[in-house]
Amino acid sequence: MQASAPDVSPYLLDSFAPIEDERVADELPVIGEVPRDLHGMFVRNGPNARFAPRGRYHWFDGDGMLHAVQIRDGKVSYRNRWVRTEHLAAEETAGHALWSGLMESTRDNPKGAPYKDTANTDVVFHRDSLLASWYISGRPYRVDAETLETRGADDFGTGEPLRISAHAKVDPATGELFFFDYGPRPPFLRYGVIDATGRLVHRLDLDVPGPRLPHDMAITERFAILMDLPVTFTPEALQARRWSVGFYPELPARFAIVPRRGGAAPRWFEAEPCYIYHTINAWEEGDEVVLTACRVADPIPPVDPADGPWGRMMANLRIQATLHRWRFNLVTGQTREERLDDRISEFPTIAPHMRTKRSRWSYNVTFAPTPTVRFDGLLKYDIDTGASERYAFGPGRFGSESPFAPRLGATAEDDGYVLSFVDDQREGTAELVILRAQRFADGPVARVRLPQRIPLGFHGTWVSGAQLGW
Repeated sequence: MQASAPDVSPYLLDSFAPIEDERVADELPVIGEVPRDLHGMFVRNGPNARFAPRGRYHWFDGDGMLHAVQIRDGKVSYRNRWVRTEHLAAEETAGHALWSGLMESTRDNPKGAPYKDTANTDVVFHRDSLLASWYISGRPYRVDAETLETRGADDFGTGEPLRISAHAKVDPATGELFFFDYGPRPPFLRYGVIDATGRLVHRLDLDVPGPRLPHDMAITERFAILMDLPVTFTPEALQARRWSVGFYPELPARFAIVPRRGGAAPRWFEAEPCYIYHTINAWEEGDEVVLTACRVADPIPPVDPADGPWGRMMANLRIQATLHRWRFNLVTGQTREERLDDRISEFPTIAPHMRTKRSRWSYNVTFAPTPTVRFDGLLKYDIDTGASERYAFGPGRFGSESPFAPRLGATAEDDGYVLSFVDDQREGTAELVILRAQRFADGPVARVRLPQRIPLGFHGTWVSGAQLGW
């Protein structure tokens, strides 16, 4: 679907151009040596439009496609598959796009489905399979972890079309899945818990004053943290049935500290107005709940007229986020917050076994000075001090969100590897880069050649060999 006409979305060109093939490739060629104590799977979700779009295309519109590498015994295999949602199936039957996207009115979209549920945003491992999800809240799709074949939407035993947003959290200790759901009609924000067997065991509607647009959440050992941030649809957008949001800095950022399975009312804490795309981690220290995240002070930057019809999209995607920490005191009801670093970074990942525990290290992407969103390197942050090490992908090379993979026999939080899919614009190739986390700035211990280009996308996860039953 590569195109070059000036009226084509910048997010359908170059590193973002969709691919058409679903492939399987074994024993990929390696520069360096794949560590034999790296054992599991890295899988990443992202948009890959199956059909030519109706109207202007936004990066967030494309159909979900999973790309996965399986690593064991020093060998690497690759496969990719579309997440075959009900809406993609309808378009495949029709042979063309049925939905327009975020930049157009929803008036002519299929009745009862104003936006296409693409499951293109996030992927986590829960119970015995992958779970692909969508940031506007949609049906969660189960995907076979070995084959990447879509099993179908999961209702978690409810018998109803349950919706969850992207960025549900899995507790590594209990196997529970914690999620939220939001929308333009009441209940505007809902929280829920799926147990380790895949059954919905708790659900709570939170009291917020109107439609909100939360993007992430966090969990500690006893609590979930939900957000009511001062970013919401503009009245004009609601009237016109368009996706257009405003930032209202006269309102505080609000955080709900919710007992994980109920038993007490949520506690609301206020902080300086902002937006948060992605949290890093949360934990409990004495009387306080601590949250670390990437904070955006002004989420609606001015539009550059040079971007023409893509101006609002281009502006909103120029994320200016910095490392931040909040402390919510459960005794006094007070909030303390502090910026930990001035540099712009986002898409943070941590060692998966550290979720809900006090963690020290975060692995964030940095942004290239390009008109579109491209990740030009990684920062390994020391959350305790704000210090960091940086690895740059190199000229014309752009990476992905990069999960941490503990090595077999790991003895420390950062004892393992950081993995990234890298698109090389100069050579027209793609590879998997493997970095040793404790010697981050030294560069890759291995570069694995991939059989096809991977369009730049969103979120990924590491699944250990033990979780996969290897």
